[in-house]
Amino acid sequence: MSDLSKCPPLTRKSVLDAHKRIEPYIHRTQVATCDTINLLASTPQSERCPSSGPNTASESAPHESTKNGSAAEYKANPKVRLFFKCENQQKIGAFKARGAFHALGRLIEEEGIENVRRKGVVTHSSGNHAQALALAAKTFEVPAHIVMPTISTPSKISGTKSHNAHVIFSGSTSDEREAVVAEVIEKTGATLVPPYDHPNIILGQGTQALELEQQVEDMLAEQPALGISGKTKLDAVIAPIGGGGMLSGICTALHGTGIKVFGAEPNFEGANDAELGLKQNKRIEKVKTLTIADGLRTPVGDIPWNIITDKEKLHGIYSVDESQIKAALRLAMERAKLFIEPSAAVPLAVMLYNEDFRKLVEREAGPEGWNIGIILSGGNTTVEAIAKLFQASGKVAERAESKITTNGERVAENVAG
Repeated sequence: MSDLSKCPPLTRKSVLDAHKRIEPYIHRTQVATCDTINLLASTPQSERCPSSGPNTASESAPHESTKNGSAAEYKANPKVRLFFKCENQQKIGAFKARGAFHALGRLIEEEGIENVRRKGVVTHSSGNHAQALALAAKTFEVPAHIVMPTISTPSKISGTKSHNAHVIFSGSTSDEREAVVAEVIEKTGATLVPPYDHPNIILGQGTQALELEQQVEDMLAEQPALGISGKTKLDAVIAPIGGGGMLSGICTALHGTGIKVFGAEPNFEGANDAELGLKQNKRIEKVKTLTIADGLRTPVGDIPWNIITDKEKLHGIYSVDESQIKAALRLAMERAKLFIEPSAAVPLAVMLYNEDFRKLVEREAGPEGWNIGIILSGGNTTVEAIAKLFQASGKVAERAESKITTNGERVAENVAG
């Protein structure tokens, strides 16, 4: 990859410059709102328990007893208005297009297009960065070699191949993927474009925060009722963290603006390495987890770690379990009509279900409340994968399909409408 000494400094100005570079190649994704989710997020969890049936309010977690206690104890009552940055609608279906186009653009500027085309580029990714680099490489007619874990979802594999990339499969751990990348470089001379641990990637990913910041200000100027009364801008942003390229980019982009930045992680099988690392004051270098948030299975990179450990740039990291991720995913799809992948649901799950985070917002925002940006990082999944996540018992499924009445009676016909 590019010589680190030649990279722009990791500053807000550099993110602004990166945005100018990639603007012709990316979508300026929309910012969405949802009154129903605002209401749920601004209501104590103890008051959000379903009144009847497992699907009432589309909330399944954590309204039963958990390892942390019962739902009745979850009384934090923050007042928030949420603004969803829809990177699920970005090119290739995820924010990763931003970093890929910026990194490849910088590489071409430094080495010349003919040299880059002669050597090609290589990376390793479970899918979103894979597709992003494949698209960027195709745009500039550069050969791309993509190392993907065998457990990558079929839609992400086919999406990568659709951009004419050469896909090579590997094991799922970072060590296994990096070993295959080394073999590709030895054989082809291709230049590595890492998925997250490089300044040019970080600066590209941070551009979504610039857009979100301005879009929310514009929305509130036009429709003040969308936000907290009397406020004209964002107070905070929550973003997922896997390798950390996006979160560190957002921290860089928003540093000095007064907007607080938080990270969100799954905690299944130690996937919350960033949260644990901050508590231990040490970067965790190895992670092996099969969380449903497959885009967040990667340990935090060295350069992102140096950024997120700066308390002036990152306000904290919070994690959620698999049931909470699924509950947030369901809400985003059913209530906000936003088709996202599980990784993208993690920040919303933190807002809705992490009681420590909800207490923090209640305490720091006070009765006035906060406008909070939620990064929906991607939407690269399939109907089949989503259906498998939400497989229900026969009775629940039949009730959802209106085949039985509320009291369990079967009916021979239904009423249209």
